[in-house]
Amino acid sequence: MGCCSGRCTLIFLCTLQLVLALERQVFDFLGYQWAPILANFFHIILVILGLFGTIQYRPRYIVVYTVWAALWVAWNVFIICFYLDVGGLSKDSNLLTFNISAHHSWWSEHGPGCVRREMPQAPGIRTTESHSYITVMGCLMDYQYIEVVHSGTQILVALLGFVYACYVVSAITEEEDSCESLNHTLTHTHTHS
Repeated sequence: MGCCSGRCTLIFLCTLQLVLALERQVFDFLGYQWAPILANFFHIILVILGLFGTIQYRPRYIVVYTVWAALWVAWNVFIICFYLDVGGLSKDSNLLTFNISAHHSWWSEHGPGCVRREMPQAPGIRTTESHSYITVMGCLMDYQYIEVVHSGTQILVALLGFVYACYVVSAITEEEDSCESLNHTLTHTHTHS
């Protein structure tokens, strides 16, 4: 299989997925979004496995990556539904933080054009943690749409990866079958002469 084949395209797509997953992981860490952090972690591991399988001609690893790509698409569809409040989901819930904290998407306060203002606590009220009331104004794009764009990009790249992984697995298996067939023919011819 030459380098201008689906194999090289799959290597490129896996590399792109790693870059996108690492970028997403950083922002999920900044927002203390524990469920996406875990999902991104598994995604990074399985994309590396798919990348290794593609480079080393290991179809089983690529099949694992292919199954994960389908699950990754489903996860990102869930994230889109979560941020768009579809089907009883609410972006204001603590679902993505496992109800451990009240954190939310980092983009909600730091999106493009957002001006963040903190209002200190009322005087005379002191606690161990000084919480401030935060207002955010002037955002060019609401944070939920930034999250939807992130997930949409992940879905697009994962679907392309899925298609190319299926193609590469079939090409590698076909190549192995033709080599076995040729080897069988040569062995059979050699024994009869």
